[in-house]
Amino acid sequence: MIHLVGVPVLRKNHKIKTTLLKLQARAVFSPCPYKGEINIDTTISFISFQYLLKNGIIDTADVLEKAQEMKKQELINMNPWEMYQGKDSCWYVYLPSENDPQKRGKRVKRKDKKDLENFLADYWKEKSFNPTVEEIFNEWNDRRCDLGNIAQSTHERNQQTFNRHYTDFGKRKIKSLEPRDIQDFLESEIGQKELTSKAFSNLKSITVGFLKYAKREQYISFNVKETVDDLDVRDSTFKKTVKEDYEEVFDELELPKFTKYLAENADIVNLGIMLMLVTGIRVGELAALKWDDYGGNGLKIRRTETRYQVKKGQNAYEIKDFPKTAAGARYVIIPEDCLWIMKKLKAMNPFTEFIFMKKGKRLNTVSFRNRQYRICKKIGCYPKSPHKLRKTYASLLSDYNVDPKMTIEQMGHTNISCTQGHYFRNRKSLSTKTAILSSIPELQIAQKNNQNLCPDYLE
Repeated sequence: MIHLVGVPVLRKNHKIKTTLLKLQARAVFSPCPYKGEINIDTTISFISFQYLLKNGIIDTADVLEKAQEMKKQELINMNPWEMYQGKDSCWYVYLPSENDPQKRGKRVKRKDKKDLENFLADYWKEKSFNPTVEEIFNEWNDRRCDLGNIAQSTHERNQQTFNRHYTDFGKRKIKSLEPRDIQDFLESEIGQKELTSKAFSNLKSITVGFLKYAKREQYISFNVKETVDDLDVRDSTFKKTVKEDYEEVFDELELPKFTKYLAENADIVNLGIMLMLVTGIRVGELAALKWDDYGGNGLKIRRTETRYQVKKGQNAYEIKDFPKTAAGARYVIIPEDCLWIMKKLKAMNPFTEFIFMKKGKRLNTVSFRNRQYRICKKIGCYPKSPHKLRKTYASLLSDYNVDPKMTIEQMGHTNISCTQGHYFRNRKSLSTKTAILSSIPELQIAQKNNQNLCPDYLE
């Protein structure tokens, strides 16, 4: 037993929180107010342990030995069946069945009782160390963020995706999972949550990520890539979201009204919105621009703004010193007739580090996004986000047959197929489309006089 001399008596079962070295101990006190005996079962913090050790109150080896013995006995007690000695003097114990843990399974034999105890302790130590899917995900997601592999905003998006899909499945033990479990879960989520292709891609991405981490940590052994590749998923499986052209871009009637309003009300926010329109840059890239990035007749894009949630209802905004993608690091050209925008911005903020600052503070993406929605409402057009300006810019380049290589350089894309598939839209108004189609001779079929609108054979 460990005797404490000159240490105030603690209340029975008093617990001290630990952060470093955890030792199990339960205080069992003698009548003497300054003497007591401790069996290992409450938590003593590393600092407390160091104090007791330094003052010669406890024997380190004794404490550690008792802690290990207590833990070993706890593991042995997890086995449903007790050890017994056979007529051959050997020691035996039954393990739970793999198929039904309530039934006896394999019988283990050892000549020495201590050897069998060590086997049982190791067996249940491995069995009990079986975290949930949620715990593995959190380890993986937190570790990537701590290493700087992902931004805080990506960490938050991963968490949101996990919370949306893994409420129940996340409680399962990671070692219990088989490839079929993962496949059935992912395939069922598509229909139950009516996932689009993009939403499923996000779900699959985090699933592959934490499963690879689980395999590296030796919780699972199956091939993660093969498991995901064997999913029974087709393009027709996903929910299709159809968006009309007027929702995605400013058409030929809206854009003149929009630019006219910006030019007539050219404060720092509206100038920023105009700069996005004439360069195609992202709103996060705009908010992160510094005067050092401006030179000649263009802008170097080298950073972007990210947003993440500090607590519910409160977001934080910070600058990330690299753009959204590798291709995002680029030099965008400003049309000559629009260089006045930069001159006007310089007159507003001649000595600031960031281009878009107001009252000593950098303007974040929300300032530009909210302003643009208000302008859309004011001029009577369908509400569009700053990303729709980017799509409008790409569509304008397409309308004027700008070289594809130059288009992807301005947009910060790796190939033109991405721009064509997701950004190009028809900007012509309904009246213009009608006029174009009506001008085609082959489609000009006039109705003959006194023609029966419904022939007898169709009645």
